[in-house]
Amino acid sequence: MNIFSSLTNRIFLGSALLAVLSIASAIYMVNAAVTAQAEQELQRGLEEAGTLIEENRRVQVEHFSREARLIADLPRLKAAMSEGDPPTALGVAKEYQQQLDADLFLVTDRHGRVLARLASAGAAGGAYEELPGVRQAQAGREASWFWPHPGGVLQVVTVPIWIDPTHPEILGTLSIGFSLDDIVAARFRSLTNSDIAFGVNGTIQASTLPATWWPMLAPLLTHEGASTTVALGDDEYVAMTRALSRDRERLTAGETDHSASATPSAMAIVLRSRTERLRFLNALHTMLLVTAGVAVLAATLLSYAIARTVTRPLGAITATMRDMATTGDLTRKIPVRARGRWEDEDARLLATTFNTMTESIARFQREAAQRERLSSLGRLSTVVAHEIRNPLMIIKAALRTLRRASVPQADFRAAVTDIDEETARLNRIVTEVLDFAKPIKFDLAPADVNTVCEDAVRAVRSGTGGPAVLTKLDPAVPRTVMDAERLRLTLVNILTNAKMAVAAREGASAWTDAIVLATAPLKGDRILIEIRDRGAGIAAEDLGRVFDPFFTTRRTGTGLGLAISRNIIEGMGGTIAVQSRPGAGTDVRIELPVICSASSSSPAAAAGGVTTA
Repeated sequence: MNIFSSLTNRIFLGSALLAVLSIASAIYMVNAAVTAQAEQELQRGLEEAGTLIEENRRVQVEHFSREARLIADLPRLKAAMSEGDPPTALGVAKEYQQQLDADLFLVTDRHGRVLARLASAGAAGGAYEELPGVRQAQAGREASWFWPHPGGVLQVVTVPIWIDPTHPEILGTLSIGFSLDDIVAARFRSLTNSDIAFGVNGTIQASTLPATWWPMLAPLLTHEGASTTVALGDDEYVAMTRALSRDRERLTAGETDHSASATPSAMAIVLRSRTERLRFLNALHTMLLVTAGVAVLAATLLSYAIARTVTRPLGAITATMRDMATTGDLTRKIPVRARGRWEDEDARLLATTFNTMTESIARFQREAAQRERLSSLGRLSTVVAHEIRNPLMIIKAALRTLRRASVPQADFRAAVTDIDEETARLNRIVTEVLDFAKPIKFDLAPADVNTVCEDAVRAVRSGTGGPAVLTKLDPAVPRTVMDAERLRLTLVNILTNAKMAVAAREGASAWTDAIVLATAPLKGDRILIEIRDRGAGIAAEDLGRVFDPFFTTRRTGTGLGLAISRNIIEGMGGTIAVQSRPGAGTDVRIELPVICSASSSSPAAAAGGVTTA
């Protein structure tokens, strides 16, 4: 079965597909926009964290540089250095180191000999007297350098200690340093909500991440300024590497910095867990999927409702036309609902137009029936003349026999018998003609259709022999207002024809279901009476003429039985239709309204002159 063959399915599938595509596009764009925004926020956070680290380091360098110059100019320190006594210099250095809370406090004489060296526990153990900045300070220049130590990266500010600025005499150097270690990295992490790592010369010296991950972070030191994705454990991190600038003194014209190549460069790596930062997207994706599912379901139901609304008028017309094809009643109408808020004006117009068409068909049928009646009356005169002439000739011949002077007793009785039989024949012809031509007078009253059917079966059974009639009467059939006697006569006539058809087929009379009389309720307050036989059937060329007056295939028939039956059924507002196949049987369907109203609106009434008692 092709699902696209139905207009309802095509409208439904088209509307549903359009809704699903629209919802899917909207959900995709929202999801893409939210993901892109989250990625941008993640990147922006990395850049802000790197800027904060660099700005904090620059401020601290400026602070220690300023403090170093002030301390180097103090007379107390200069006096201790002039004596060249390390214990004296160490005592003075310890006091200033505690005041500055510096990780390194280094004092050397003019020859580079260490007079005092104070280092915090994390920064201890370095060969700081070898710092390139010491040599620069001995030459009279300030310098700022990075130097690795086991606990992190040390930034050192070195200034010269001199006397008589007019004619400077270098007494020695003062180096003050602060460490970029795990503690500093943890402090930056609390400020930036990012993981931090410090490295020098391709080696990670300090980080907020476990030391087992440091080898995986080391390659990032070579990707300055670029964002890189790295997998650490079960999480995916986005990392940005920033170079920590070296704040050197400005070289005088013509001077070169021969120590620059010997000074290591320090790098800071800022990392944020992409898995953790984007974890909220999982919940958002779930919400979007649920929303999409609900929206698709709602759109599907709405699409189905729209499809049904659009095709309902066509469905009503299709059902009505199907009933027309089944019953042969071309006057069926589509029920028109009262105006309402949700009533479709197009459907109403379509139903009204269809009903107008059926009214036109009914009017044409009445006119056609009237013309057929006039034509039938013309044929009737010919048939009546022919049918009456034969009995009259027989009666005339019998009277001639009786006029003779001496008539044998046997001839006398034969003549009287002929006159009696032909007189009865004439009376039967006149009665049938009158029944067909005169207005039918209906005596409408409440009656039980099943009871009328049982009476008709008994009448047929008692009148003749032949096959039995199997009844299938539905107890749900309601009581009906109708002319019960005329309906019974109609059923008797049809059952009699069925018995004759079954008798004409060899072996059919022995079948238990050779003739079946069934009833059933129908939609629209109508009742079905169906008579099925398994007789010889009706030839295809004769099927369209079975209701024509004076048409018969039996030698002794007048051809008025079914014509009168149709006048009775249609006169009560019902329909009668015959279907038959030669050698398979005949099916007669009678439909009656629950409340029959004899009216001149039917073609039969117009033709036969129906009246109501």
